[in-house]
Amino acid sequence: MPARAVRREKLDLRLSSSDKRTLEAAASVSSRSVSDFVRESALSRADEMLVDRRAFVLSKAKWSEFQAALDAPTRSLPRMQRLLTEPGFFDADPAIPEKP
Repeated sequence: MPARAVRREKLDLRLSSSDKRTLEAAASVSSRSVSDFVRESALSRADEMLVDRRAFVLSKAKWSEFQAALDAPTRSLPRMQRLLTEPGFFDADPAIPEKP
């Protein structure tokens, strides 16, 4: 069994009475404290939301396509190059001399 991490942070929630009773009932049915039930449920949902941002699965054909795209030589993007080399909004105006 993995070592239990020390929990030092606190998270406060505002709930309706109805929401709190629902969480208490669900925690009771699963033989957990409300705190553990909410923490485990929230972390499970967070993992679901983040899974596609951590890893993705491709078929062999799509993986080969992906690798080919990564290995392909870069292509020239003149509009992007111009955007990156022209002065920005906050850059000094060359027509106005800078004050010492």
